[in-house]
Amino acid sequence: MERRSVTPRGTPRRIVFVVFDGFQPLDLTGPHEVFHSAGDYACEVVASRPGPVRSASGLLVHAAHGVADLDPAATDTLVVVGGQGVDRAREDAALVSWIAAAAAGARRVASVCSGVFLLAAAGLLDGRRVTTHWAREEQLAREHPEVRVDCDPIFVRDGRVWTSAGVTSGMDLALALVEDDLGRDVAHAVARRLVLFLRRPGGQSQFSVALWSRQPATDPVRAAVGAIHADPGARHDIAGLAAQAGLSPRHLQRRFTSELGVPPATYVEGVRVEAAQRALTEGDEPVEAIARRCGFATAETLRRTFHRRLGVAPSDYRARFRSTTGPVGAHPVSEEGETV
Repeated sequence: MERRSVTPRGTPRRIVFVVFDGFQPLDLTGPHEVFHSAGDYACEVVASRPGPVRSASGLLVHAAHGVADLDPAATDTLVVVGGQGVDRAREDAALVSWIAAAAAGARRVASVCSGVFLLAAAGLLDGRRVTTHWAREEQLAREHPEVRVDCDPIFVRDGRVWTSAGVTSGMDLALALVEDDLGRDVAHAVARRLVLFLRRPGGQSQFSVALWSRQPATDPVRAAVGAIHADPGARHDIAGLAAQAGLSPRHLQRRFTSELGVPPATYVEGVRVEAAQRALTEGDEPVEAIARRCGFATAETLRRTFHRRLGVAPSDYRARFRSTTGPVGAHPVSEEGETV
């Protein structure tokens, strides 16, 4: 049976961050700042050995402890960061063993971004649902078939194991952990202080490049794809695309799906969404006009498609991602409609 550490009333909860050479600095500093702002936490940093640890961007962080001198049993919440160096770090047997030992007694275990690979190496994720940075999704699923990978959420909780997506999502995760410990009011106060969403709307799909856009392998499919990108708002039914490709509709449907991994209708919708995303962030054209120009017919159709594919409304997407040359003075708004 796994042990659980119990923090006595009035004692700060002990958060232990695991870092390694080549870690992503925001995976550490973002959550660290959230916990520090909340109070009631004591944060420590551990690495393979004590001393300076170089991040992927060159920032040096001092690890006060090495795995040989820090008792793993005293951890309340274990947070394993990610970064470019994670693949080498998971080959460090001493580090992986320490993570497994600390997790056995910790009340909670968490990872940020690709830190999930270290949790998997420590045998902590069998049968669990987890997330990570969208760019690492295929690698994680391929290397760890025992894990259920879902890379749309910003963070996932499965029992006492929490995992989060890339980089800044570690702050979303930390806010959720603070809310779990200290309540919504404290978490909301921290979000206001740090100018964050208490709960960020939408999933990773609103940030990642379009993973559906594989390149066609043959000239007929390439011709159909070129027509779609040249004018996303055109009709683009299967008959018209087949004429562009010089194939029968049935033959194009089969070849298109084989080469690009999605049927023509799905690809067309994806290109239209991408065109609408650009229009929303690069100008002030009304949503209704963008919907018509990009092939959605009505603003309501565009709204439903954005919610299904990106998890946000077009207006929210525009507010979050529009060019910095847009209107001055825009502020993020919390789910309660209050500026944070």
